[in-house]
Amino acid sequence: MIPIVQLKNDMGFYKSLGSLIEVLKLIAAAQYQALERKIKGYTTYLDSIGDIFAGLDLQNINHPFLKKNEKPKAIVAITTDAGLLGGLNSLVMNKALEQFRGEDSKLIIVGKRGRLYVEKNKMGYADFPGINNEQRLEQALKLRDYIVSNVLKGNIGELVVVFPRALSFAVQRIEVLNLLPFIPEERQRTGPRMDISEVILESSLGDISEYLVYLWLGQKLFEIFGLAQVAEQSARFMHLENCTQRIQDENKKLKFQYFRTRHEIIDQNMRELFSARLINE
Repeated sequence: MIPIVQLKNDMGFYKSLGSLIEVLKLIAAAQYQALERKIKGYTTYLDSIGDIFAGLDLQNINHPFLKKNEKPKAIVAITTDAGLLGGLNSLVMNKALEQFRGEDSKLIIVGKRGRLYVEKNKMGYADFPGINNEQRLEQALKLRDYIVSNVLKGNIGELVVVFPRALSFAVQRIEVLNLLPFIPEERQRTGPRMDISEVILESSLGDISEYLVYLWLGQKLFEIFGLAQVAEQSARFMHLENCTQRIQDENKKLKFQYFRTRHEIIDQNMRELFSARLINE
C-alpha cells in the first residue's frame, strides 16, 4: 500500500503540473493567433510573376530552374528547435524520408529536432537553424541562396519542401510541395494579363527566368516558414491539451487511492481503539 503522505504529495505535484500546463496552453494559443495574423499571401506579387511567365515560351528556355533533369533531388524538412509537439516533427521527417530515391537524394533539415531524428539513423544532411519569427525572412533567404547556388552548380535538379500546416487550431497536416523545377501556377485573374510580346528585353530569357524564380523561391520559403510556425503552436496546444486530460485521469486515480487508504487507516485505528477498550474492561 502506498503511504498516504506520498499520495498527498503526488496529488500536490500533479496539481502544480496541471497549473503550469494551463499557462503553457494559453501561451501557445496566443502565439498561434499572433502568428496567424502575420501570415500574408502576397497574391498580387505572385500573380505578377505568373503573368510574366505566361508571356514566355518556357519550352524553349533551357534553364535548370525550369527543366527537369537527372541531377539529385533535394528534400527540405521543416522541423523545430522546441519539443512538446506530440510527434509533429517525427511526422515531418517520416514524410521527408518517403521522398527519397536512394543516393540521388540530398536531405536539408531546418531545425534541431530533425537533426536529432536523422543522427540516430546516421544519415548525411545539410542543416539550418530552427525558425525564429524575428529572423524568418533572413532565414528563408539564406536557405534560398543555398538552394539556388547548388542548383546552378548542378548539385541539385529537383526541390521538394516538407512542412507542417495548420488546417485549423486543432488539426495539422504534413504537406509536400514541389518547388523546382518551377511550374507557373494557373490562377483566375479579374484583370487583363500582362502582354510582353512587344517588350524589348535587355537580358536573355534564361536570365530573366532565373531572376524571377529566384525572387519567387525566396517569397515561397518565407511563407512556408510562417505556416510551419503556426502549425507548431497548434500542435503544441493540442499536445498540452492531451497532457491535461492524462493529468486529470491520474489525479482521479490518486484521489481514489488517497481516500481509500485514509478510510482504511481510520478503520484500523477504530478497531484498535475498540479492541483496547475491550481489553481494559
